[in-house]
Amino acid sequence: MKNEYTILKKMLPNHPSRDAIRLENVFAALGNPIRLAALCMIAQGGEFSCCDILSEIPKSTMTHHWRILRDSGLVWQQRVGREYRLSLRREDLDERFPGLLEAVLQPLFSDRLTADTIMQYQK
Repeated sequence: MKNEYTILKKMLPNHPSRDAIRLENVFAALGNPIRLAALCMIAQGGEFSCCDILSEIPKSTMTHHWRILRDSGLVWQQRVGREYRLSLRREDLDERFPGLLEAVLQPLFSDRLTADTIMQYQK
């Protein structure tokens, strides 16, 4: 298994270390329905190309949202060839704030009002 330092060397700058992930930054990042919709898709597991997530939204807008998700510590963003790939920092978030990620993700799938809000972005 690769250690965090090895992974970070291949990642874009501005990924906070596990210990530097701040709760207020995570909450701020989660306070936008577009980012919640993106997180819902990313949380399903694996790596995703940035272009494959919420492809109906302009790239310039999504670049802004990817930066916020990355800088808050919610996702890893890695350049692979000419594309950027995203994955959820589940292990880091669970270690730093036990139960928080599950508490956030569960309503994205089960709460009707929340699901309706994010579904408008997942066309």
